[in-house]
Amino acid sequence: GDLGPAAYRFADFLAAAGQRVWQVLPLVPVGYGASPYASPSTFALNAMLTSPDLLRAAGLLTDADLADTPSFPAERVDFGPVEHTKWTLLRRAHARFRAGQGHLGYQQADYDAFTALHADWLPEFALFAALKDAHGGSAWTDWDAALVRRDPDALEAARTDHADAVDLHTFAQFVVDKQWSDLWAYCRQRSIRILGDLPIYVAHDSADVWTNQDLFFLEDDGQPTVVAGVPPDYFSETGQRWGNPIYRWGRMKRNGYNWWVRRMARALKLMDLVRLDHFRGFEAFWQIPGDEPTAVNGEWVDGPGADLFEALADELGSPLPLIAEDLGIITPGVRALMHQFNLPGMGVLQFGFDEGPNSEHLPHNYHEALVAYTGTHDNDTTQGWYAHPEPTVPAEQAARIREFTRAYLGLFDADHLHWAAMRAVLGSVATMAVIPMQDVLGLSSDARMNRPGSGEGHWAWRLAEGALTEDLAARLRTMTYVSGRLEGVTAYKRVGE
Repeated sequence: GDLGPAAYRFADFLAAAGQRVWQVLPLVPVGYGASPYASPSTFALNAMLTSPDLLRAAGLLTDADLADTPSFPAERVDFGPVEHTKWTLLRRAHARFRAGQGHLGYQQADYDAFTALHADWLPEFALFAALKDAHGGSAWTDWDAALVRRDPDALEAARTDHADAVDLHTFAQFVVDKQWSDLWAYCRQRSIRILGDLPIYVAHDSADVWTNQDLFFLEDDGQPTVVAGVPPDYFSETGQRWGNPIYRWGRMKRNGYNWWVRRMARALKLMDLVRLDHFRGFEAFWQIPGDEPTAVNGEWVDGPGADLFEALADELGSPLPLIAEDLGIITPGVRALMHQFNLPGMGVLQFGFDEGPNSEHLPHNYHEALVAYTGTHDNDTTQGWYAHPEPTVPAEQAARIREFTRAYLGLFDADHLHWAAMRAVLGSVATMAVIPMQDVLGLSSDARMNRPGSGEGHWAWRLAEGALTEDLAARLRTMTYVSGRLEGVTAYKRVGE
């Protein structure tokens, strides 16, 4: 998957289906376990999203370059071979760019304008990425001591020694940024807004932490003193020890939260709306000693609260186009913070069926300041959730959940569960309804995107070629129209017409 022709066809499908929002996972480079929530940079884009087809159209690749591209699995991303292939092509494109072979939009003047615009983060990220390559991918805390502590002479020498690699990573950001910007513009022309995702924390092994060590709780050797996570919950009996270093919020406040302002400004130059992952942590966060193996022995610590969002609003304007991921343990303080800045929260249908009719996650209890989901990237698919309850759910409870699900959705045929679930959230009063593509297609657990706290083997699902049919678009459009979510339409198209 990349930002090439298939992405444009997907945008066309969304438009035909009457959809107005495309929610994406973080667009950043992936980290441990191929997770976009463990990225080496919160400012960079994932160069693996670069489309070789678009580089060929720009004069930076040839038909011969693409002739020996290997075949990849149709339904799963094979990250290792994909990265090898993409970087091989990016190196060839970089060489042609340096030879002046790029067409309009991919020329030196465009490159110079891009690097000047992003001078606040791009040079440090490119150097970090080049040094990671030079050190065989090892963490920055394992580099030479002078580089770990960012000695100016060592940094200058590294920029000279690795100049070609730094330029390659800078070029890669240039082309993926252009390709994303072009796709975003195409979506806007079709009245489709992009809803992005911004994790609250950044990875320890990242350009963000290496470059801004004074803004995180770190030991002298760069290792985190305390790390982030969540206490035991629905997903895990021992909680989740994410391992991200904790911000020094006091220091950030003293400089007007400048780093956060720059981070949010970058995000809003890439998308229309931003979902703030783990919004809970801005009010209070679960802090775990760095040497603890699980999240059990953590404690709640006050977050920056309204101070941060006031600083963001002052610099970026109000209202902030944000959505709060407010799942999990939510306190009145979190609700007050959301209300103060008019931030909608989330309702997840799957969470509603094990709590009975009073659950806030059931559509009849929704309110307008809400984004409704059948499930998220951390849930099983709706069909998979129904057929294969979590191992921690006792059999009797699972049977009760299924019975209540059937009764609530008026379900007589489990094969159509995903359509009944979609109709429920679309027909609610929530300001927005988001349906994972796996649910639109009615896929099973094999298509699950992520299982929190369970290690590797996730984030790899691919949308199969040919899955997006005209009949599917027509059915989704009809359901969207009858739910009152398709403005300006006075008639709807029936399946098969």
